[in-house]
Amino acid sequence: MERQTHTIDATDKPLGRLATQVVALLRGKHKEDFAPNKDIGDFVVITNFGKVKITGKKLEKKIYYRYSGYPSGLKEIPLSRVYKEDPAEVMRKAVLGMLPKNKLRAKQIKRLKVEMS
Repeated sequence: MERQTHTIDATDKPLGRLATQVVALLRGKHKEDFAPNKDIGDFVVITNFGKVKITGKKLEKKIYYRYSGYPSGLKEIPLSRVYKEDPAEVMRKAVLGMLPKNKLRAKQIKRLKVEMS
């Protein structure tokens, strides 16, 4: 099995639609011998992620949650702060949420590279 490298230009593409395209490539759903239990996906490089389109009022209203497990340990971080600090993390979180929650998930997300410009 050979892994190819796909380069996707993120200029003026909505974040969610770009993420679904990336997930299909990471999982290998475009290959004829796809099976959900096999890791046959390709590498994906996203360029110009700084020009991605975030539609609606998501920058102000979307919130990421983290919970430490302790009382009052719920942390809320708005999308605008995450995007300001590390825009690549926004793409990573979007793709990670769409990948299946199994043992292949960690291997598949490592094949994603996000380049800013």
